[in-house]
Amino acid sequence: MTSTSPTDPVRTVYAPFAYLTARDWALYRQVMGVFLAAKERFVVHLRPEDVHAALPQTGRPADPDTVVSKLDSLVKWGNLRADPDTARVTAVEDFYRKRFIYQLTQAGEATEEALTSYDDALGRRGALQAVALRDIITQLRALLVLTAEENPDPARSHLALDQLTSRFAALAENARAFMGSLQRTIDLHGVEVEVFLAYKDRLIQYLERFIQDLITLGGRIAQLILDLQERVVPLLRLAAAREAADASPDESARAEEEAYQRWAARWSGLESWFLSADGRESQARLLRGRALGAIPQLLAVVRALNERRSGRSDRSADFRTLARWFAEAPDDEARHRLWRTAFGLYPSRHLTVDADTLAARAAGPVPANTAWAEAEPLRISPQLRRTGSYERRGKTRRVEDRSAGRRQLAEYAAKQASETAAARARLATRGDVRLSSLGELDPLAFGLFLQLLGDALATWRPGMRHTVATSNDGTMEIRLTALPGTAVAEVRTPGGVFRGPDHTVRIVDLTEDLPQDLTEEPPADLTEEPG
Repeated sequence: MTSTSPTDPVRTVYAPFAYLTARDWALYRQVMGVFLAAKERFVVHLRPEDVHAALPQTGRPADPDTVVSKLDSLVKWGNLRADPDTARVTAVEDFYRKRFIYQLTQAGEATEEALTSYDDALGRRGALQAVALRDIITQLRALLVLTAEENPDPARSHLALDQLTSRFAALAENARAFMGSLQRTIDLHGVEVEVFLAYKDRLIQYLERFIQDLITLGGRIAQLILDLQERVVPLLRLAAAREAADASPDESARAEEEAYQRWAARWSGLESWFLSADGRESQARLLRGRALGAIPQLLAVVRALNERRSGRSDRSADFRTLARWFAEAPDDEARHRLWRTAFGLYPSRHLTVDADTLAARAAGPVPANTAWAEAEPLRISPQLRRTGSYERRGKTRRVEDRSAGRRQLAEYAAKQASETAAARARLATRGDVRLSSLGELDPLAFGLFLQLLGDALATWRPGMRHTVATSNDGTMEIRLTALPGTAVAEVRTPGGVFRGPDHTVRIVDLTEDLPQDLTEEPPADLTEEPG
């Protein structure tokens, strides 16, 4: 077992954090906040009366000397530096008075920055940013323009890559924070039930909207990354060289190589986020699956809350209420009565086993305080002693007729299956067609189409001209082939118009027994590399 001396370097380094464990830690935080606010206004030194006046009205000590003592403690811990205040000296006696002005030290400023980051991380909920996806598309297109130039400008290349990686890092971090806060919401950890019920509809709509954006925009991002995959290395070299331009001559080569490795790692992270490879699903696909799985989990929480509110038994709530009653009982006698009333653990002699026992107890009642050794023995039925069970005679309980409920569920399932089959029949192309020729789709068919399109785009690999994907339930198959040029397809729905790059598509309803030759190659004029 080792001890830490006051001169230990470890204790000295972390001394500025010592006020967090002090008794008046909240007041210390407010005092340090005053110095941080003054630093933003380019005020270097503060007097004790200035600190006292700048403290919040709530929690401000009435005696200014209290603030002086806190300032002296912060000086001792290394958060502040005290300098003699000679500006207001008018007599010799003033030199002997304890007058100081205080300044924030480098260690104190670093401590507050660390605590601010800690507070921000704890309170951060994050967000799924569809706007960030569009910004990433814009920056990728800018990189494509730069790769087409014979001599790309290093400054423009570095700026475009920096904005791209910054936007991508913010998207990934916010997605991670949002899914963590979403899981806490699903588990109802630190979330009030009333607040959860108030915003659950908006949360579900938010998830559904982001999932649609991730399906549509994620495919475009993946295609842009594939187009840049072989041409982005010179831009990464330009950005690395620009970062290493200020390095010393003997360190320039090493600094440039290290900078290039950092840029290559950032680009690799962007690729792994939107492209699947080597049996590994992309992070965008995993995020989509996690968001899709969160919706039924949220609905299950709502159902549980509604069942709890409708009066169904909640054992945990009952035990908490019973514990409160025990805590509020005036004495042990009241607690014993509450125990007997709640659990009914009476002596076994009060059990009625058969008619003879009832008759005997009625003829000669036994007081409740009679010891079991002194009471009359119980007359137990031989059947109970032999089989361990006792069946009371009487009319059996009436069997509830649930045929109407089963019929209603069957009708609902048949209707849902019919609507899904109609949507599959509407999407089945029975050959190769363009996306632009699909026509107008109803909401159910359009939702199924988006799922198929997202599955197809998620399986796209570098160098592929077309791809084949199957829906999760195995009922639909889609074959997607890229077209040369920049034609735009429009699919109209009652809710708006869906636009995107035109492709050749073949959608097959696998539940139909139709002769479909799905192994043939697409037509010769459609197998060119995507432009």
